[in-house]
Amino acid sequence: MSTLPITANYRRNGDDWAVTVRAAGKELDATAPGLIAARLAADQLVEEIAVGRSARAVVHLLDGDALAFSVAYLHTRAGLAPPPTG
Repeated sequence: MSTLPITANYRRNGDDWAVTVRAAGKELDATAPGLIAARLAADQLVEEIAVGRSARAVVHLLDGDALAFSVAYLHTRAGLAPPPTG
C-alpha cells in the first residue's frame, strides 16, 4: 500500500487558529483557541480523513510554510510567544 500524503495548513483566525487538512481530494477544517489545540485538532482530522490507512505522511504548514510551522510550534511548546507570521 502506498503512503497517503496529507497536508495540515494552519493560519491565524483572529485570536484563534484555523487548520485545514487535505488528502486524496478531501478537505476538513477546524478552529481552535491556540496552536497546540489546533495541532491536536489536526491529528483528529487526519484520523478522520485517512481512516483505514496506516501508511500516511503528514506535513504541517503555517500559511504554506513547513519551517514556519515548526518554529512557531516549538516556540509555543516551550512556552514562548510564537514569532510573527507573514
